[in-house]
Amino acid sequence: MTASVYIRPVARLPDAAPPAPAAALALAGRKDLLFAAAELIVRTGGRVERRVVSAGELLQGAAGADAARILQRLQEPRPALAGLALDRPRIMGIVNVTPDSFSDGGRYLTADAAIAHALELEAEGADILDIGGESTRPGSEPIDIEAECRRVLPVIEGLAGRVRVPVSIDTRNGEVMRRAVEAGARIINDVSALGHDPMALAVAAASGLPVILMHAQGDPKTMQHNPTYEDVVLDVFDALGARVAACERAGIPRQRLIVDPGIGFGKTLAHNLALLGSLTIFQGLGCAVLLGASRKSFIGKLTGAQAGDRLPGSLAAALIGVAQGVQILRVHDVAATRQALAVWEGACGRGTGP
Repeated sequence: MTASVYIRPVARLPDAAPPAPAAALALAGRKDLLFAAAELIVRTGGRVERRVVSAGELLQGAAGADAARILQRLQEPRPALAGLALDRPRIMGIVNVTPDSFSDGGRYLTADAAIAHALELEAEGADILDIGGESTRPGSEPIDIEAECRRVLPVIEGLAGRVRVPVSIDTRNGEVMRRAVEAGARIINDVSALGHDPMALAVAAASGLPVILMHAQGDPKTMQHNPTYEDVVLDVFDALGARVAACERAGIPRQRLIVDPGIGFGKTLAHNLALLGSLTIFQGLGCAVLLGASRKSFIGKLTGAQAGDRLPGSLAAALIGVAQGVQILRVHDVAATRQALAVWEGACGRGTGP
């Protein structure tokens, strides 16, 4: 039986510490994200073995060829995406042009309202604007492609050439992707990892654009009906790895891909927390990593807070992510996230002030 190997960097070295030892893992080529050790995980069938090893042991090749390949992907610098360097965390601002999104459904349903909100998010410091016209919250129903296009295309067209930051189209439908790219979208964000629509892979490949592959177990309508995993972190890693491989076969190079573990999409509270605590493992896929935890229901389950009152929990999740190398944060509250990042980067010796 074939064994699968995984590496989860742990024991992050403080930035204020003396010069780091040569034997340290630098996540995605970043010298401010050094790790002294890693959890080496081997899964053979239903058996999982875990042990913590020093970075030195791993770098000396003690864990074998499979681990060496993952180590290379863990440490390779991530190339720029849509003109954005990924040497620091980037903020993706959410613009839901929907009547029924879980947090802000109906607030930006008209094109004018959505464009105004997007411009406000850019002014607050968003690096990317993510435009979506179909709610994929738990229990949501799919909508007609023409209806989705009527919602998002005027917004993308209204922003193209007017904003300095790239616009992303949040859709799982290939025809919507195609038209959005023609309208000026520069990133494709698919909650089904290009698996919902048979034409999506070809459209994404032909676009030449970066693509965000999000993990979801099941369809939005039923995904929260008793989601189960053998090991949620390893299962999500394997599922995303399979989608990355499918993209490569379709002509989309790994360098153009971003992976998202899909917090809240077919996961229980325990599943979400396990993923949030193990985000470094996804750097082993050799792609940029996106975290979308903003205002999600797991925060409410932990605290009792309703969606509009989950900013403190959202900021905590964001900082947990950036401390583990997450390159993109998808958020509703751009200004607050930017402020939290400024404090985090300042404490890490990266901030320079306004």
